[in-house]
Amino acid sequence: MIEVRRGAERYRDDDAKAGIESLHAFSFGPHFDPDNLRFGALIACNEERLAAGAGFDEHPHRDTEIVTWVIEGELTHRDSTGHETTVRPGDLQRLSSAGGVRHIERNDGTRPLRFVQMWLAATEFGGDPAYEVVRGIADGTPYAVPRAGAMLHLRRLADGERTAVPDATRVYVHVVRGAVRIGERRLDTGDAARITDAEGLELTGAGAAECLVWEMGPEATGV
Repeated sequence: MIEVRRGAERYRDDDAKAGIESLHAFSFGPHFDPDNLRFGALIACNEERLAAGAGFDEHPHRDTEIVTWVIEGELTHRDSTGHETTVRPGDLQRLSSAGGVRHIERNDGTRPLRFVQMWLAATEFGGDPAYEVVRGIADGTPYAVPRAGAMLHLRRLADGERTAVPDATRVYVHVVRGAVRIGERRLDTGDAARITDAEGLELTGAGAAECLVWEMGPEATGV
């Protein structure tokens, strides 16, 4: 089963005075939809836009895997375990909050910042937080998030190029830029597909495109 969710349907939570624009794919903050709490391990897929100098002040996380993909600009990350990093387009950032961590996310650059941040529920709890940045991750490289029972695939497609969708219990496809087709369905920038019991499916580039594809097994509980 393939369920398409359009970018225009996302819940907006903007703070114009602070220079923050947010688009949420799932229930988040003051927006509660009991029929849209999660998909597999995914409990958030947020598109964030921060003006120069804008950011999120220090805030806590616990027992959540947080994966960030920068689309344009530079993201400054600082956390309570001492990490301070600048994340750029093509870099993949993961913060494993485990037993608890606090962090700050800011646009300390001079250009607008746009990124996608995905939260995954952990399948094991507590422990020490961990942090990693993979610089310039290559197309097609799988990135495992074992504490969430999930695998992320980055796919960059040329016009007409095809790539297999992982055969998995649940697959989440988010179009970062451009457009793709899954069968007869077209997904444009910001659109997403939630696929249950994926088997024998392909993504096809409708022009140049970039996608984030989550592969989740039965251990990634939820619906």
